[in-house]
Amino acid sequence: MGGNAMKIKKKKGFTLIELLIVVAIIAILAAIAIPQFSEYRIKGYNSAGHSDLKNIVTSEEAYFVDSQAYLDVSTVVTGPGAVSGSLPGAKLSNNVSAKIVADNTATLGNFYSAGTAHKQGNRIFGFESERGKFVYFAKVAGTTWTGAEITAATTNEDLAAWTTL
Repeated sequence: MGGNAMKIKKKKGFTLIELLIVVAIIAILAAIAIPQFSEYRIKGYNSAGHSDLKNIVTSEEAYFVDSQAYLDVSTVVTGPGAVSGSLPGAKLSNNVSAKIVADNTATLGNFYSAGTAHKQGNRIFGFESERGKFVYFAKVAGTTWTGAEITAATTNEDLAAWTTL
C-alpha cells in the first residue's frame, strides 16, 4: 500500500444550474406576491376613507340633534385632522379628503350629502342623509379627489347612480 495514491477531494457548493433554479422559483413567488400586496394596500386605504365617512355621518347627526340643521363644509378638506371645529368627532385620516354639502331650506327639508376618498385608494365613498345608504364610485388610485361628485344644493340625488355598499 504504498505509492502515491491519489486522493479525490469532493468539492462542496452549488452548481450554476441549482442557483438558477432557486432564483427562478423566488422570481415566480415574487411575481405572485407583489400584486397581491398592492391590492391589500389599496383595500386598507379604502377602509380609511369609508371609516372616516362613517364618523362624519355620526357627527352630522349629532350636530343636527343640537342645532336642527346640518353643517355644510362645501370645500374639500384633507386630513389628518378635524373636518370642522363644529364636528368634533369627524376626524380625517392621513390623505383622506372629505366634502359635505347640506341643504337646510324649509321647502326642501334638511338633508346633506357627504363624500370621502383616500388619495391612494381606488374608491370615493358617499352618503346621502335622505337615502341613508353608503355608496361608492371608482376613482384612479393615486389621484387627489376634487369633490366634484358631491353637489346636493337643490336635490338629494347626487349619488343615486353609485354602487351601494
